[in-house]
Amino acid sequence: MKLSMRRISLRLRLMLVFALVALAAAVSASAIAYWLNRDAVLTRTQNAALDDFRKTLQDSTGSLPLPPTCPDLQEAADRMAATSQKYEVLLIGKVKGGGDCAAPSDRELFTLSVVPKTLVTAVNRERKVDESNPYPYHLYWQRITLDGKPYLVAGAKVIGGGPTGYLLKSLENERADLNSLGWSLGIATGLALIGSALLAQAAASTVLRPVQRLGDAARRLGEGKLDTRLQVSGTDELADLSRTFNRTAESLQKRVEDLSSREAASRRFVADMSHELRTPLTAITAVTEVLEDEAESLDPMIAPVVQLVVSETRRLNDLVENLMEVTRFDAGTARLVLDDVDIADQITACIDARAWLDAVELDAERGIMAQLDPRRLDVILANLIGNALKHGGSPVRVSVRQTDDSLVIAVRDHGPGIPEDVLPHVFDRFYKASASRPRSEGSGLGLSIALENAHIHGGEITAANSPEGGAVFTLTLPRDVAGLEEGDGTPSSGSGAAGEGGTS
Repeated sequence: MKLSMRRISLRLRLMLVFALVALAAAVSASAIAYWLNRDAVLTRTQNAALDDFRKTLQDSTGSLPLPPTCPDLQEAADRMAATSQKYEVLLIGKVKGGGDCAAPSDRELFTLSVVPKTLVTAVNRERKVDESNPYPYHLYWQRITLDGKPYLVAGAKVIGGGPTGYLLKSLENERADLNSLGWSLGIATGLALIGSALLAQAAASTVLRPVQRLGDAARRLGEGKLDTRLQVSGTDELADLSRTFNRTAESLQKRVEDLSSREAASRRFVADMSHELRTPLTAITAVTEVLEDEAESLDPMIAPVVQLVVSETRRLNDLVENLMEVTRFDAGTARLVLDDVDIADQITACIDARAWLDAVELDAERGIMAQLDPRRLDVILANLIGNALKHGGSPVRVSVRQTDDSLVIAVRDHGPGIPEDVLPHVFDRFYKASASRPRSEGSGLGLSIALENAHIHGGEITAANSPEGGAVFTLTLPRDVAGLEEGDGTPSSGSGAAGEGGTS
């Protein structure tokens, strides 16, 4: 029940609560009013009929001879029934000559069989006369239903050996009046329910309008519009909530601006540092190339040091290139240079350029064309295949399949796979699975750069473990990215070297 109520809108819930409260109040008030009026109407009618019956019974039977004849009882019954109270009378008594006589004012409607036996017993029961009970016989009454119609039945025995008289009065008029009253109260309840719905609508609008504005403002704030503020008026709880939102938004805007400025400064620092390093690195690289060419003529004690300098210089050069590429992605300046590419030829060229032909199996049909940036695709492939060769196990299998609008390239190795705790981090920058080899192969940026290059194409790269063993990196790219809003035909700056990162 709680779950189903939570799925209903707040406005509808408020209206339901108002309606239920109004319905309960209206029904309770109507029920109380009905029963009070019912009791008043029936009591007034009943008392008037019983008082008149008591008086006419005493007056009509007081003049009868003892013992009376049956015609005398019939005449008395007809005279009693002729009053303004409009009830029927049944007189029962012992008559002259012996025997009992029953004299009804209406033989078809009122006979002794109509009177409940419990009432007959109570009327004929003689009570002991004492200080608290001066009369041996009393007047009793009871409400009954005959043929679906309500009646009042009463009876009393005349003291001093007189007859026993019974009264039968119809309560049909009173029931009609009470039914009219019930319909009126029902209509009043319906009107109250409609009024409560209108009041609930007005109250819900009053309460929910500020809440809706607050929700819209929070949505705009979540979309990055940090200058969103609410107009505040009043001193109630909703106004306090709006003020709290404005203070929170202002604090968040200041914090985001501060973080953005720090991030921009950090990106500028990395870009400037990388740029400044390129000039001395160019000179150092030239020197190391000369030393490498002369390695065979160097002293055997110096040759290993020269080789170390050469490898570390190349590694530093790759790191600087990767940092500059990452900076372009962070700054949003990376652009695509699109061309129609034969995927099989592109993968073959990537493998051949790095002398990986003997270690890589290619499963790709020629003629699969896609409009991509060839250089950035080469960066992605070099990182994925190089990562598989370096951290996985040979042979590495590259397979290509296509759908109506997508291109899927899977790179699978035959290594031990990727640990489950490493899988969520393989594309993180500078992440390495083994902390014991911080200076191991690569900078930890290669897979991150590959992922960014996939994103700029509108694609994605996922990493998983194959059920048959080994890791699988899956590259999904659209076959035509010409519709991208940014980068169409814009030359890309920077080389984006194929560095290595992550682990398999």
